[in-house]
Amino acid sequence: MAAVVPPSDGAPVPVGTRLLLALSRAVSRMDLDRALALGGGIGWIMGTVVRHRRSESAAAIRRSLTGLGERKIAGVLRGMYAHLGRSMMESFWLSPEAVEAYVRDRVTVHGQAIVDAELAKGRGALMLTAHTGGWDLMGRLARPLGFPLTVIAKAIRSPSFETFARIVRDRFGMKVLSAHGSFRDCLRTLRRNEVLAFMFDQNMTRADGIFVDFFGRPACTTPGLAYLASRSGASVIPIFDESLPDGRHAVRVLAPLPPPPDLDPGSIHAATQAYTKVVEDWIRAHPEQWIWIHRRWKTQPVEGAADRAGSDGSPASP
Repeated sequence: MAAVVPPSDGAPVPVGTRLLLALSRAVSRMDLDRALALGGGIGWIMGTVVRHRRSESAAAIRRSLTGLGERKIAGVLRGMYAHLGRSMMESFWLSPEAVEAYVRDRVTVHGQAIVDAELAKGRGALMLTAHTGGWDLMGRLARPLGFPLTVIAKAIRSPSFETFARIVRDRFGMKVLSAHGSFRDCLRTLRRNEVLAFMFDQNMTRADGIFVDFFGRPACTTPGLAYLASRSGASVIPIFDESLPDGRHAVRVLAPLPPPPDLDPGSIHAATQAYTKVVEDWIRAHPEQWIWIHRRWKTQPVEGAADRAGSDGSPASP
């Protein structure tokens, strides 16, 4: 990593951010396979010694992947924590200077022609993805992979991590829009015929989300993706990163989903449910690569109350 670069708004760099940058510099000097092995060990400590949200994660797996025995649930947990540790170290390791060789040696894209075909229509494209596989790397890999990508991101609660993320994004030339109040900017991005990425597996508040089925339970989900698709006419392309056993990555582009026919609440809900089902199917196929520690079902419907989020047809913040 290069020397600390102050945030573009001139704010001071938190001490925690400086420590994260120093850690990133240290990891970037390591052999990548050794860094991945170390990350697996860190994940084991997180899951077995610290046991960070282990019981919550086990309960979520048990409810979602019904019929899975306790031994297999424990295996998914082990895999998830190891994957989180490896992903963290890989994220620290990857620098702009190393990215081209990294893409050449470790990343294969399956379905690039799908993205090209959608962009040829001139309406841009909406990328549906989730916190699975090497999700943190995809934004950094977009430019060398030929994806004109803008990412919608929530602010990180920790000021140190938020500033670190902003510095990293700046260094990789990543375009980022806020998850709140950016609807018009999102439309402008699509009108420039670019790809706009949504992380679609995050819990929303009742004010910002609508409830759809996710693994058999109500999950409060952003309707922003469906609104943008309907307003812009852009297709929604599911794109996921799969971390392979040999340390490589497969970026898999799936068949695009057409935009909702209108902004009717029923159309928006049906599209949001369809997007959620795509994410659920991917997680079912790769359960150890999803962040079960995330409290995805934290927001629940008020008993006896109708779900009115977004029902007036106005676009929620994506």
